Amino acid sequence: MTEELNCETVFNIPIFGGIPIGESVVVTWIIMAVLTLLAIVFVRNLKVENPGKKQLALEAFISFLDNFFTDILGKEGRRYIPYLISTALYIGVANLIGLLGFKPPTKDLNVTAALSLMSLFLIYYSGFHKKGMKGFLKSFAEPMPLVTPINIMEIAIRPISLCMRLFGNVIGSFVIMELLKTVMPAILPIPFSLYFDVFDGLIQTYVFVFLTSLFIKEQIEE
Repeated sequence: MTEELNCETVFNIPIFGGIPIGESVVVTWIIMAVLTLLAIVFVRNLKVENPGKKQLALEAFISFLDNFFTDILGKEGRRYIPYLISTALYIGVANLIGLLGFKPPTKDLNVTAALSLMSLFLIYYSGFHKKGMKGFLKSFAEPMPLVTPINIMEIAIRPISLCMRLFGNVIGSFVIMELLKTVMPAILPIPFSLYFDVFDGLIQTYVFVFLTSLFIKEQIEE
């Protein structure tokens, strides 16, 4: 199990003394390639009139995600929806890809930390874009100047919270499933796999993008 928890280096890029490429990076490249290929396949030959079943299913799926984030962010936050949908698709596939025998990239702390930092940048960029420099800095003293230190501390607390929640749940589910496979390798792990590998993976995807959306909403509301 210790080997499974480690993120092994797959190969080194022979520049600058060798840049190590880990398993999580390679699996992420595979996910990106598959999602890009699926996007190309699904958006080919789209029609305005008499759309096929494939196009209707795609439009329903994207409309569901778009409406979900619009309800949270409002019309002013629509510019951030493409990032949130892309992040949700990546984390969702990354959490489920273990079912195909790959090591989930979200089991690597570096991946969840990078996702959290990207969300943090977008969260505070949205506040800066909405309020300008003066209003953005002033927001740290709201609702009263007394809470300014707490608001400043949240700059570090929020990404750590997002990162550790996703990483902790993915690694916890993986450890439990490995123990169940060792103790009861026949039939019993199947229902547990549906919960820990599928349900919990999708729930953690929802929690990550939902919290990111709420933090952005806090920044862009008056």
